[in-house]
Amino acid sequence: MQHTYRKTGQALLPLTKPNPSPGSYDLYPSFPLGDGAIEAGYDELAAQLAARLVQHPNMVIDGYVGVLWDHLREELDQALRRLSVQPTWTCVDCALRPPAEIDALLAPFLGGDDPLFGTRFTRGLSDFFDPTLLKEMQPDPQAAMNILYGPGAALAGWSGLLVYIDLPKNEIQFHARAGAIANLGAPGAADPKAMYKRFYFVDWIALDQHKAALMPQIDLFIDGQRPDEPVFANGNVLREALHGLARSAFRPRPWFEPGPWGGQLLKHLVPQLPQMEPNYAWSFEAILPENGLLFESGGRLLELSFDWLMHQEGAAVLGDFASYFGAEFPIRFDYLDTMQGGHLSIQVHPSLAYIRQHFGERFTQDETYYIMDCLPGAKVHLGFQEGVSPAEFQAVLERSYRDAVPLEVERYIHTQSAHPHDLFLIPNGTLHGSGAGNLVLEISATPYIYTFKVYDWLRPDLEGNLRPLNIERAMHNLRFERQGDLVSRELVTRPVVVEDGEGWRLVHLPTHGEHFYDVHRFEIDGSPDPAGDHAPWHQTDGSPLVLNLVAGCPLRVETLNGASLGCHYAETFIIPASAGAYRLVNEGAGQTMVVRASLKPGWFERPDW
Repeated sequence: MQHTYRKTGQALLPLTKPNPSPGSYDLYPSFPLGDGAIEAGYDELAAQLAARLVQHPNMVIDGYVGVLWDHLREELDQALRRLSVQPTWTCVDCALRPPAEIDALLAPFLGGDDPLFGTRFTRGLSDFFDPTLLKEMQPDPQAAMNILYGPGAALAGWSGLLVYIDLPKNEIQFHARAGAIANLGAPGAADPKAMYKRFYFVDWIALDQHKAALMPQIDLFIDGQRPDEPVFANGNVLREALHGLARSAFRPRPWFEPGPWGGQLLKHLVPQLPQMEPNYAWSFEAILPENGLLFESGGRLLELSFDWLMHQEGAAVLGDFASYFGAEFPIRFDYLDTMQGGHLSIQVHPSLAYIRQHFGERFTQDETYYIMDCLPGAKVHLGFQEGVSPAEFQAVLERSYRDAVPLEVERYIHTQSAHPHDLFLIPNGTLHGSGAGNLVLEISATPYIYTFKVYDWLRPDLEGNLRPLNIERAMHNLRFERQGDLVSRELVTRPVVVEDGEGWRLVHLPTHGEHFYDVHRFEIDGSPDPAGDHAPWHQTDGSPLVLNLVAGCPLRVETLNGASLGCHYAETFIIPASAGAYRLVNEGAGQTMVVRASLKPGWFERPDW
């Protein structure tokens, strides 16, 4: 069935966790729930529902866009009937407003003809529905079991068992590419890129607000990414697990994507990945809107999206910064692999004022490039050459695009030689792009789609189409004063040792004043003390921390609650602010290096914030 509803070379999340190769990157990091907490299959799910029938003859199955709802209804209906339960099904879609009304409601948020950008939805999920029709959806008092199902089903106000079906964002995209799903309230599938734009700017926002309101009342959580074998757990068990996760070091589940400039190193570093893909351009390591969290019981895996943690435990995760970010996680880590690949596009990200005015985001896409590894001669494109003017640059960009003329990149764009463990600073408005031959750990504020490309080397995407450029938007945001020698002085960080002890040091990699996060690197020597009894404790200082093992031996991360997490090269992990203190234990004989990003105290008192 995977071939009909998913379009991807990526493997479906396995039901049971495979063992990674010793010492290698773990593609399926998980948090333990204890024995017997996760169940699987329609027969088990039907048995759970049937057992609660006396107390709950009326049931609501709410959930996310992208779930294969018709398939679920058919399979669960058959499983219930095998138990001699005759359910009466009602689909909440019958209460949706007509597609023309929904289109009119959403039009102000979808950016017109812009193929990439809209503005964040400011309405709610209830606006998709006709309130009169919702009110008329009442359970049949003569039925043995009433089931109301579909995204938004809980809006009908039924009293009874509440089940919620979640779906990871990567699976939604794989379903959309296969034409197997539609946007919320849409009559059918559309172009996958148009569907993604609407998912990002409308559907996900409305559904996330809705599920956050439901979260305390959910009786059963279902992971819906295995349509033939749903995996589920008790709501109280998962809420308790999220409480523990918010006080321990943890890894989100990463996912990977090929791209037109992608390289080959990620394939080598993560041997569990399908090797038939042409490349892996990105790894989404820790991005709130994209990543999931895996839970494990008896070897079985269940995934919830990262935002469940933030909806329930945002204050614990964010600490002193909760009032600024609410349920948003502000820092993102991802990989850009151009090793044996191509150059990234030349691009810029919007200013804080621009992203707020045009897209409705609260903060902007300030980035850095940390060079994990690179080939000799690799470069980073960063800023302008001395003397480049806006009029001249716009003219050559438009000519290149109009006439398919290659841009003389190094005539206009400043380049810096790349070396392992360099950190390049890319505050908003800075022209930039990784050259070929780099493995970049991108450390950034969370927004991640607001890339205004000005030049893409005249190459097609993986479907053979030219990728859209955003020259006009870019010209409104480019900071032309970032050119020449200023780039080397202000956009290439200079490390400074700020703390040290026996066998370890903490190095500050200062970020730009525009960045609301800072970067440090732990350098920990090999130790004859694998128990880590002498490893120092470090404070979170009220900030969430995102870390990555950028070089060296395996690491053990310990937090004050007694939890520990093993970490290997290239893995990203998060330490919530409420963990209070943590220590990093080098479990090998050689040096380990760990990069850490944290939020800057006092930054958010700025008038422009």
